Amino acid sequence: MSPVDRTDFRRVAGRFASGIVVVSTSMGGIGHAMTVTAFTSVSLDPLLVLFCAEKIARFHDAVLAAGTWAVSVLNEDSEKIARWLATRGRPLEGQLDAFRHHPGPLTGAPVLDDALAAMECRTTAVHDGGDHSIVVGEVLAVSEPRPASAPLLYYASGYARLSGG
Repeated sequence: MSPVDRTDFRRVAGRFASGIVVVSTSMGGIGHAMTVTAFTSVSLDPLLVLFCAEKIARFHDAVLAAGTWAVSVLNEDSEKIARWLATRGRPLEGQLDAFRHHPGPLTGAPVLDDALAAMECRTTAVHDGGDHSIVVGEVLAVSEPRPASAPLLYYASGYARLSGG
């Protein structure tokens, strides 16, 4: 059996549409954030979610060190945020300054004001996932800043929106 070509794998895996979230944390008063498509709920008892973070990303070490984080589910008007927080090498300080956000009341992690929904979490486990870490967290709080908006999606290496109704 021959190995799967990475380019083919990325193309085929990209046929799975996913929502887009921003995972954020705060360390020393500095907000750190990253666009994430590898996010899902895990359990209702206890309430657990997970996301995957690339090990070489600056955000990876920050979120593991902080131990708490927030998830902001992006709405269809948030492509600019998604693109910015997916940009490698962006300035570390002030990366959220252009976007309305507030500190989560339990974790202090930045929560986007225009998110469809948000969760504050505490890391409960970190698993090796090749070039990524699988970060599992207990959900401490939830909110719905803009529940009536539609989600921003990621499909076939591009941003997409729901059509129809």
